[in-house]
Amino acid sequence: MSAEIRFDVANGVASVTLDRPARRNALSIAMSETLFDLWERIDADDAIHAAIVTAADCGVFCAGMDLTEAAAVRTDRGIDILDALRDPFHERMRKVRKPIVAALNGHFTAAGMVLAANADLRVGLAGTRAGITEARVGRGTPWAVPMLWMMPQALLLELVLTAEMIPVERLHAVGFVNYVEPTADAVRERARTLATAIARNAPLSVRAGKEGLRLGAALGAEAGFTASKNVHREVYASDDAREGPRAFAERRPPVWKGR
Repeated sequence: MSAEIRFDVANGVASVTLDRPARRNALSIAMSETLFDLWERIDADDAIHAAIVTAADCGVFCAGMDLTEAAAVRTDRGIDILDALRDPFHERMRKVRKPIVAALNGHFTAAGMVLAANADLRVGLAGTRAGITEARVGRGTPWAVPMLWMMPQALLLELVLTAEMIPVERLHAVGFVNYVEPTADAVRERARTLATAIARNAPLSVRAGKEGLRLGAALGAEAGFTASKNVHREVYASDDAREGPRAFAERRPPVWKGR
């Protein structure tokens, strides 16, 4: 693991913290590779039911990719920095079965926006700004396509084409950000509350709910509905599907087995 990413698990919730405040939490190659490994680890650990991604406080959640390292890689190795990564657009994060809450405790742009977009729920910090600034430095934005299902196309085009930063409150107004909180601590507290609520629910139901909606966005309403029904077959056939109503009838908390 990169020393610039902290990881811990408590009460079924994993926390992934970018810890590079001196560089505005910009992602290095080592950090990106560590994130890939952590998404794999979170998926494989049945004791983890939700995850939070946040960053060390410095006013910026993530300033994007480390462009200084990108320039050095181009000079020293003759390749683009994306070619040095297993997962250049952080697609593994989008495929994590467990829900991810982004605690955006500062400004976020470029790769910071990628992490925000790949999360399932987002909590922003009042007074901060967000952007997709790749056009300003000659980079690209193929990863922005799934965001067409997350915000109005006109706003997304404004972000991609102007490379200007916009207030997080504007993203909240269109539903991209779930909550805006007044302090960084409040952002993390809200994210923890959301993740804890997720973690106490039936894990198969949560995972199928996330995957079903992802398939709906990818396939369209009719094909997505059919695919979601197939995903949920495991849920309805599970021990947990019997435990939930039984616990309700017996007026006790359910004991989920995840099977």
